[in-house]
Amino acid sequence: MSAPAAPAPLPPLPPLQAAAYMLAAAVIGMSQGLQQGLVSTNLPQIAGDLSVTTTSAAWLLAAYTIPRAALPVMLIKIRTQFGLRRFAELGIVVYALVAFASIWAKDFRSALVLQGLSGMAAAPLSTLAFLYMLEPLSPQWKMRLGLPMTMVVLMSGPSVARVAAPALLGDGGLIWVHLTGLGMALVSLMLVFWLPLRPIPRQKVIQATDFVSFLLIAFGFGGMIIAFIMGPIYNWTDAAWIGWLLAASAGALTLAVMVELNRTAPLLDIRWLASPAILHLTATLFLFRLILSEQAAGAPRMFQVLGVAPQQMTGLFAVIALASLLGGLACVAWIKPARVPAFHLAALLLIAVGALMDAGSSIDTRPEQLIVSQALIGFAGMLFMPPAMMAGLMAALAKGPQYLLSFVIVFISTQSIGAVLGSALFTTFTTHREALHLQILTEQLTPTDPMTVQALAARAAATAAQLPDAALRRAEAASQLIGRATAQAWVDAYGDAYALTAIAALIAAAALLLHLLRNFLARPAPTTKLETTP
Repeated sequence: MSAPAAPAPLPPLPPLQAAAYMLAAAVIGMSQGLQQGLVSTNLPQIAGDLSVTTTSAAWLLAAYTIPRAALPVMLIKIRTQFGLRRFAELGIVVYALVAFASIWAKDFRSALVLQGLSGMAAAPLSTLAFLYMLEPLSPQWKMRLGLPMTMVVLMSGPSVARVAAPALLGDGGLIWVHLTGLGMALVSLMLVFWLPLRPIPRQKVIQATDFVSFLLIAFGFGGMIIAFIMGPIYNWTDAAWIGWLLAASAGALTLAVMVELNRTAPLLDIRWLASPAILHLTATLFLFRLILSEQAAGAPRMFQVLGVAPQQMTGLFAVIALASLLGGLACVAWIKPARVPAFHLAALLLIAVGALMDAGSSIDTRPEQLIVSQALIGFAGMLFMPPAMMAGLMAALAKGPQYLLSFVIVFISTQSIGAVLGSALFTTFTTHREALHLQILTEQLTPTDPMTVQALAARAAATAAQLPDAALRRAEAASQLIGRATAQAWVDAYGDAYALTAIAALIAAAALLLHLLRNFLARPAPTTKLETTP
């Protein structure tokens, strides 16, 4: 991939100005993270506000995620050809305009269009957050401080969204959500114009074939994201179009690879991305994203099944966000390239411990009882991601400075797809396990079972004051018993998913230990030189 030469090292900025750049990175990163989190975690409320079903509202998440995952691929050359400052200013202006327009979205069609535009506008923001965080730091602190803090901001968005959502939604529907997004977009806009990034040399690099490759990649990514979001809703095989869409997506991505491999100035350097080191790193990041789905798609949905209100979960997610910050600070204190395997091993073991603790959940479990386990998982997430990113960025820098942003953008795209895939797999697994557990429980609820008869009698007696009719009392008691059995089946299904997460983390930890042992045994034995006397 051709690119301009690396610019001269930036002289250190005064502490206050450096802090301002880092604050700008935090605001920009949290703006897009909060917006995405508010959409993904509040689909039922959004569906009600727009008077559509939850299934229809899921398309809003797809409309946001598709450009969020696909557009960064094209941003590599857009940034190089039009300049970093124009790239930053245009991206944040579009984001602010879309946030303003979202206030007037009152129907599903307009909301769908605006979510797609919002995803397009948010696509550059993660990259801008990285650039602003790294801009004022010296080379030795870019990896040690800038990288962990950027990851804290980007990964804490869903947790912060769950903390803020109950207060924002309230009785006003989505209006306060949109106003909050607009406010953060305007603050980000002010910071971008007030704190310009260092200019880089421009170079005309965009070619007509880039748009062919981008359209193929965008179709491939978009098809996979739609399938992963809608698959669990339609039970995968019940909707034939999901399979056809996945096949078409795979075909489009295959064509994109064939086109890119035969270009002198490709949009993506496929050969570098397919090198063993980068493939290993990508697989590691992808696996870890799947494991982290336990926190994104596990506890929140289990508590929804148990009837826990969002307001009751704010404390839990505030602790998760705090644990993520502490994990980032731990990276700042101890991160070094040689310690990356140790960080990964510690993270996998902490996730295994936290998931095993969650596997013991019961129908009476409440958010405060999962604070320790979820804090361990949140802390572990930040122990894993920055060291993994460090390894990828060092590999990119070894190839050439122009590969640095390429890796960041590819990382953002693959993590977006990994997040929806992890959620899809987790939801599919729990749905099948719930059906199995419910079948077992309903087989035990027979009219001849003494415990069932006793439970029905106790529940019927408890409603005697409200329901004088004996037949209605029996029907209400049976309904309550079935509802409790359904809730128990869901809790058992989530317990199975937590246990599977723990097993996957332990297997990954064992594989890492074996890899380290192999590397240790493959090291050449130290040679000793014999001294000779003249």
